[in-house]
Amino acid sequence: MLTLVIPVYRNEGSIPDLVRAIAGIAARCPEGFECVFVVDGSPDRSYERLRDLLPDAPFAAKLVLLSRNFGSFAAIRVGLETGEGDRFAVMAADLQEPPELVTKMDETLRGGNVDVVVGAREAREDPWRDRTLSAIFWRLYRRFVVPDMPPGGVDVFACNRIFRDTLLSMEERQSSLVAQIFWLGFRRATVTYKRRKRLHGRSAWTFAKKLNYLLDSIFAFTDLPIRLLIGIGGAAVLVLGAIGLTAFFARLLGFIDVPGYTMSIIVTSFVGSVNLLGLGIVGAYAWRAYENTKQRPIAIPMSIKSFPGSAPEEGASP
Repeated sequence: MLTLVIPVYRNEGSIPDLVRAIAGIAARCPEGFECVFVVDGSPDRSYERLRDLLPDAPFAAKLVLLSRNFGSFAAIRVGLETGEGDRFAVMAADLQEPPELVTKMDETLRGGNVDVVVGAREAREDPWRDRTLSAIFWRLYRRFVVPDMPPGGVDVFACNRIFRDTLLSMEERQSSLVAQIFWLGFRRATVTYKRRKRLHGRSAWTFAKKLNYLLDSIFAFTDLPIRLLIGIGGAAVLVLGAIGLTAFFARLLGFIDVPGYTMSIIVTSFVGSVNLLGLGIVGAYAWRAYENTKQRPIAIPMSIKSFPGSAPEEGASP
């Protein structure tokens, strides 16, 4: 059986189209299908719309309501934990990824030669500003976090139960689920697709959230900031040493009568800035380590409802 996991946040407008699209996916699954919707503390009526529509949906479903907004990665983890399938797929609720992509990833997974399939964007019908920011984001992501990441990034994936269980065993807070997928390794395949234009509402994936996502990925998977800080510190030592020697010999040769106030301010400000930068970077690592020691749940399901799926009318085509 295939379990499709869909995190839901501010997707009230797309819910009817989403349920119809999933019905089409379920009709093409030869070995059984269920869908797990995880409403991530959405402030709109996404939960009520799903609660009203799912009893009549032609597929088995579960509706999970989280106690507050924990983030899409936490919602996906809850969906993976709740699902009972042999294979798992993740899909966004805004329908910008074509629904047939789920079927294509599942077919690749059922071939038996891979453990995880990632969907890679090869094009996107978004405004130029969003395309530009996305290109910069994923370029930085590939450069500093995951070199194997496709240039267009990864938002959806499918995996078998072994990979799912291994992924859920990584109970890290302030981390990146996408980076964890690549860090785990296993046998991996890539399926490309064209990202569609958004038809309902506005994306909740703001620039601030993207920046936090990038920082979480960097601090959770690389020591690059520490190494950069060491490099900056080493360069500062060389520069300040050269300045000090120059000032010393200039003083001996009589070129400097009074110590320069401006130079003192510049050196003091530079050293202070480097120290503050270092404290911030070390503090970021320390905070994430502290978060992982609290042993708090990554997300809190407040309610879980199950819907068996209505039987299609006799003679009706799927």
